[in-house]
Amino acid sequence: MKKYALVGERLGHSYSPFVHNQIYKDLNIDAQFFLLECKADELEGVINLLRTGEYHGFNITFPYKIEVMKYLDEISPEAEAVGSVNTVFYKNGKVIGYNTDVYGFYAELLYFKVPVKGKECYILGTGGASLAVYRALSDMGGNVYFVSRTKREGVITYSELEGRKIDVLVNATPVGLFPNCDACPCKKEIAESAGYVLDVIFNPRITKILEYAHSNMNGMFMLVYQAIKSEEIFQGMKYERDARDLLDRLEASLRE
Repeated sequence: MKKYALVGERLGHSYSPFVHNQIYKDLNIDAQFFLLECKADELEGVINLLRTGEYHGFNITFPYKIEVMKYLDEISPEAEAVGSVNTVFYKNGKVIGYNTDVYGFYAELLYFKVPVKGKECYILGTGGASLAVYRALSDMGGNVYFVSRTKREGVITYSELEGRKIDVLVNATPVGLFPNCDACPCKKEIAESAGYVLDVIFNPRITKILEYAHSNMNGMFMLVYQAIKSEEIFQGMKYERDARDLLDRLEASLRE
């Protein structure tokens, strides 16, 4: 049996094992997906588990999507262009990093029919997830800006965001993630004023920022679609089923 895992700092909120294990059933693959929590000083050792053959591939999540890059032998052109890695695979004697988050968020924008071309798009956060969101929005023709607590080149502050016309607002921070569900990365008025509000968080399904914006555009579809793209890399085959079917199964499991 092959072993795969999600690697991150805190993973109690994750639905990844269900999603990936459903894909293995669909593809009739003898494999299992696990959760691997680790601290920053343990990350290199975890990545080396691919070299020993104990694991065959990893998804990488907060806060290691940028940090992990220094432990890799090779980075795909797509991940290099994004500046972050969320998928790591051992192939031909090399540990290689990829980014499937871009595909996931792009698919989410299409899923929710969010107009992007020529729109004013603001991303809350500057971490690994935000870089993938930026790439997807930019590729779709949006005018994209990063927002952070600290002002620097190419980044505005939350106070500077106030009063601006916001067509698309994306939370790419972990603020509001389970179990800190009452936290919101921005003021309520900002969320209420934005045209479309999306959150890459999927647990809880309605974060505080989505509640304020009366939006249901959470990160569930992004989670499912990026997982499919990761497994296509791991398994070297296409997943032919509709991603929406996998999403329906995930949502049904959460209702049980």
